[in-house]
Amino acid sequence: MRSLQDLPTPCLLLDLDILRRNVARMAEAVARHPGVALRPHMKTAKNAQVADLAAPGKGAITVSTLAEARYFAEHGFRDQIYAVGIVPAKLDAVAALNQAGNAVKVITDDLEVARGIAAHPGPIEALIEVDVGEARAGVTAEDPALLAIAAALGPRLAGVASHSGHSYAGRSLDEMAAIAEAERAGVVAAAERLRAAGHAVRIVSAGASPTALHARHLEGVTEMRAGVYMLGDLFQAQIGTHGLDDIAVTVLASVIGRYPRRDAALLDAGALALSKDRSTEKAPRDWGFGRVLDLDGRPTLGDAVVTRVHQEHGELRAASGTLPLDRLPVGARVRVVPNHACLTAAAHERYHVLEGGRLVAEWARVNYW
Repeated sequence: MRSLQDLPTPCLLLDLDILRRNVARMAEAVARHPGVALRPHMKTAKNAQVADLAAPGKGAITVSTLAEARYFAEHGFRDQIYAVGIVPAKLDAVAALNQAGNAVKVITDDLEVARGIAAHPGPIEALIEVDVGEARAGVTAEDPALLAIAAALGPRLAGVASHSGHSYAGRSLDEMAAIAEAERAGVVAAAERLRAAGHAVRIVSAGASPTALHARHLEGVTEMRAGVYMLGDLFQAQIGTHGLDDIAVTVLASVIGRYPRRDAALLDAGALALSKDRSTEKAPRDWGFGRVLDLDGRPTLGDAVVTRVHQEHGELRAASGTLPLDRLPVGARVRVVPNHACLTAAAHERYHVLEGGRLVAEWARVNYW
């Protein structure tokens, strides 16, 4: 049986026990709302075994790339929303997936694209993206374009979809609940306006991990989409999505240098293995480029964080106190907890899966587009 000492570094570890706990917590949270389904977003995990846990029985999922759509379809997940605005050049690929027996739905907020979807000879349904406050994409419920896009789609209209990514700016459960309600009200208002104009709206899709967990009611919503909750990260831990002990992914790294004069060590995990995401910089606790744990995933190295990264180097320092350099000889192994699991995991082709602290499997990821 291989151990963590046998793995090449840097590499990505996935704790199956924590993953299962996170999946169960979200399923229970959404189940509190009658008539609302969970459509897990696989953009973070990008793996079929994780999808089997998050959407049991090959349930409905969300994807963010065509590569994901193909991969998950091959693994039996036929009901998908491709939740990134579609461009005309990708319609043939979606239609081919659907002609093979899948139900991949697309989203748009553009009138010309809606006309292209309606004119396409293949089987494609679309949701209109609704802006509920993030100001990233979508039309508001009051925008005249909402009705124009629906009219252009005609029978290809499947529903409406929103994303409350601005919930990441919330810093309390009350703030999360308020953002969740604003999203619910906005996307439901869009659906009601379309129905009043004679359009069938089958799907009213909303969500992000914080709002899916903390929404106080979801009247009028048919499904919630959430994704990062499965793996978790340091930023989500600070906005109430989960606790610090509920982060399922870490990057295994080796010490490659020790520098007592500046109380620092170097790791072989740099920007390409960890990402340069600094989301916790604006959160209550700044974790630099990642929290550093010992080989067993315990915080026994003091207040250790990665404070600086180069392409293949990560500088390890103590945020307070001193670094226990006597426990960090060259070749020693540590685990770095990511700021942003989506970006860190995207640097790796596979998970090395732990259960009960032991390596039990390797699971491939579907990266790229």
